Amino acid sequence: MPAISSSRSTRNTARQRLAVAAITLPMLALTACGYGSNAEDKGGDKASPVAQGKAIDGLSEVKIGYFANVTHGTALVGLGENGLIQKELGGTKVKSQVFNAGPAEIEALNSGAIDIGWIGPSPAINGYTKSQGKSLRIVSGSASGGVSLVVNPKKIKSLDDLKGKTIATPQLGNTQDVALLNYLAEKGHKVDATSGKGDVNIARTDNKVTPIAFKSGDIDGAWVPEPTASKLVAEGGKVLLDEKELWDDGKFVITNIIVRQEFLEKHPKVVEAVLRGSVNTNVWISKNPDEAKKAINAVLKEETGKPLPADILDPAFKNVEFLDDPLASTLRDEAQHAVKAGLLKDPLLDGIYDLRPLNKVLSAAGKPSVDDAGLGAK
Repeated sequence: MPAISSSRSTRNTARQRLAVAAITLPMLALTACGYGSNAEDKGGDKASPVAQGKAIDGLSEVKIGYFANVTHGTALVGLGENGLIQKELGGTKVKSQVFNAGPAEIEALNSGAIDIGWIGPSPAINGYTKSQGKSLRIVSGSASGGVSLVVNPKKIKSLDDLKGKTIATPQLGNTQDVALLNYLAEKGHKVDATSGKGDVNIARTDNKVTPIAFKSGDIDGAWVPEPTASKLVAEGGKVLLDEKELWDDGKFVITNIIVRQEFLEKHPKVVEAVLRGSVNTNVWISKNPDEAKKAINAVLKEETGKPLPADILDPAFKNVEFLDDPLASTLRDEAQHAVKAGLLKDPLLDGIYDLRPLNKVLSAAGKPSVDDAGLGAK
């Protein structure tokens, strides 16, 4: 990405970009704008493996959504040239869409534009709550960790220096935004959740814009997922806090697999096949980390036009743990963080999980079952 000039006119342009991002993204989060502008249909993707064999339940295709993030590495690897998910689906073809925003993916799920998706916990909670428990189920975990507070070390030397500074998050009400608001509140800082103004100012900024804003000095730091966190470190930033440090055992859910409830009821065998592919992909990633990094980078190059250099990809990959356990108890905690921040009222969590298909797959593979923390569908 080109360097930003320090001239006044160029800095004003950068500030205007940041202002547009900070205004537009909250509108995205609050209105759940049309998914078409935030998703790319990859159904004809050359890198996608070919569907072969008998279609499951006679279903010709399954529509799957995900983000082009390292934290969605299971999807990037399993749906890419590796093909472990398509292998389990046989003749049922994967038609994939890439999303930039959680609300857009939830809208796509609700409209039937996708059937299954990889997504963060906050959009899943919001989507389930707004639909009064009728839109989706979380059927698996996918990743833990991979989120850091990265700062300009010349401006912020310790966590006590945050007051008066501007910290970016990807989107109003997204998982990282909630985490930052909760952390600041626990440290005694007062911030208006909606505007982001207060003792510490929060700039809701697209991850693509954040490195530009950081380099130009328009923000002093960012609470962001990988690979954005590692991109900021490559620009001279310092990791002031790894979010893992705030959670028991250093684990917290960052990516889940969700499914449209109607699709789960009609095509449980297809859902099981996708989950088998996901479980097998996580095993493969664990056993083949170097090849997994290459596979992730190949998809990122295809989606963004540019692969990640090793000094960004390596730490980003290392900071994410790929797993099947949805870490359900941490989802409950994240929902309460959103309530405390004033971004969510009366979250509905009962029944948000249906881990029966996943536990069936895990049992067949000789793996231990996972727990829904009492939030499972009856």
